[in-house]
Amino acid sequence: MSTPLPTAQPAPPSRWFAVLALTLGVFSLVMAEFLPASLLTPMADSLAISEGQAGQAVTVTAVVALLSGLLVTAVTQRLDRRHVLLAFSLLMIAANLVVAFAPGLAWLLLGRVLLGIALGGFWALSAATVMRLVPEHDVPRALSLLFAGVPIATISAAALGSYLGDLFGWRNVFLLATAISVATLIFQYVTLPRMTPERPTPLGTLVSVMKRPGMMVGIVAILLVFCGHFAFFTYVRPFLEGVSHMGINALSSTLLAFGVANFVGTLAAGYLLERSLRLTLLLMPLVMGSLGWLLATLGGFSMGTDALMVALWGFAFGAVPVAWSTWITRVVPDEAESGGGLIVASIQLAIALGAAVGGVVFGIGGVLAVCATAGTLLLAGAALVVAGVKTRPVAAAVECSAQGSACG
Repeated sequence: MSTPLPTAQPAPPSRWFAVLALTLGVFSLVMAEFLPASLLTPMADSLAISEGQAGQAVTVTAVVALLSGLLVTAVTQRLDRRHVLLAFSLLMIAANLVVAFAPGLAWLLLGRVLLGIALGGFWALSAATVMRLVPEHDVPRALSLLFAGVPIATISAAALGSYLGDLFGWRNVFLLATAISVATLIFQYVTLPRMTPERPTPLGTLVSVMKRPGMMVGIVAILLVFCGHFAFFTYVRPFLEGVSHMGINALSSTLLAFGVANFVGTLAAGYLLERSLRLTLLLMPLVMGSLGWLLATLGGFSMGTDALMVALWGFAFGAVPVAWSTWITRVVPDEAESGGGLIVASIQLAIALGAAVGGVVFGIGGVLAVCATAGTLLLAGAALVVAGVKTRPVAAAVECSAQGSACG
């Protein structure tokens, strides 16, 4: 009589509450990251600085987050991950308080530096933490839940931030963000289990992970895909106003549709990834790249068509961060924290490059050229996925090859 194969056990409910606590952390961090963008003018007036100087509050956070994502695993290699994540929530509370009571630019930037440390460190550890909270077959679903906090926070920062800032003042908006951060800390304190470090991860681990077969190709693909997205997204409003000729109501409705579709796409990612990681990595930039060229060639033909294509772009992009986070848990499961740091750094760099490339192209050829350039970058990223991105660990690939089966 043969012994039955063990069945995969679902994660206990307590662990899913821990995933929800991480999702609340994502929401709190991302909302705090983008609040200055919606409160730029009142912040500048209150602090007696220019809007350009106030805008550096977003830039400095992204730069520090890049460095934090790369360094966090080495700096905290001997610390319980529960304590590290709680420390990031404490930093987020401190950051929001410093900004809320900032008397001038220096204090504003100090608060944003603290937020950048928390933001980059949290993102670097997030995928590896999810791997320790739920079984392997539940990781894509858990990551899609985690990333669902991003579109909700982005919409909240843009819409609620400006609205509440006009009613109660920008400092009170940051105090509200502080209250949400305190709730996040409490929820995480109650739900996150102890997670002792699995092995030391010195800074050289980043280099060794990058040298693994297929990793460099994957990182370049991430840069192309995210750079293409942010090149377009930075200039989506000029496109909708100048090419689609939308008024403020139609513009607001389209951007809201983008956010809602992005949220739905994030949730749908878990379903898609459970079926095929490679197909999801390929399909989303392929759809976005095709939409970029359609917007460049057919944009302005119909306001409704343009709005639909922008919403479809939002849906497709919703699955992108989830897919690449799942990818890192598959290709380097033994060094998921260092791999997560590389992804955070790559995405932060891609955000800066995307805005820069979009600005140059916009100055030369206008917003339609930006759409075409973004589409080209995304299609190039999709081509790299086909050409050389591995979706299984090297050891597994070797094993599959020895058995004569296809490894993808």
